[in-house]
Amino acid sequence: MALKHVGRIKSNKARLVIAYRTLPGDPYSALVIPTSQLPADEHDTLMKSVESHAGQNANEFYEVMQRTVLPDGRNMLAGFHQRGNMRKVSTADIEMTPDTRTVIGLKELNEIIAQQKGVALEDLSMGGEFKTNKPTANETPVTNPAEAYVVPTATPVANDGVLDDATLAASFRSQADRLSKEAAALRRQAEELFPTKKATSKKTEGVETK
Repeated sequence: MALKHVGRIKSNKARLVIAYRTLPGDPYSALVIPTSQLPADEHDTLMKSVESHAGQNANEFYEVMQRTVLPDGRNMLAGFHQRGNMRKVSTADIEMTPDTRTVIGLKELNEIIAQQKGVALEDLSMGGEFKTNKPTANETPVTNPAEAYVVPTATPVANDGVLDDATLAASFRSQADRLSKEAAALRRQAEELFPTKKATSKKTEGVETK
């Protein structure tokens, strides 16, 4: 079975989990978690999250990290950030290894995804927007309406490759705003498809009293 979000450094084969495939303003860099640097219990939690249904259905693994708790009770994304477990790495230096027989460079994978979606590579990064160009004969149309844009939830990284608290907090606030807007939009669509039946109060006939 192919496994998303896992890879390795080309030069030394060090294993990675890719949290962000691209970064805003820098489509040739990714934010990754070197798995060998993690304590055993956190490593197991991370890999179980990757292998989970939610992990394999997530477009970017950071989406799952935001909802995952580490064994000590910390949020995974915030916890790994605070301890410096996430690093900025060039996509040209990363190989994706979905199974034992398949190896593809992350840079090449991102280019394929961009081509399939009919967008520029720069628009794959979180914080950008997908173009609404119609696909050509060689491109796969985007059928999921949610893929008409990219959620602006990426967290910029400092020059040393480690996230800072201010940008992570800004990312969380942006995510909360986006989820609130999406929820409101979904409610409107649901009402248009099948309006909610409002409960009608039963009228009781008045009884004359003498």
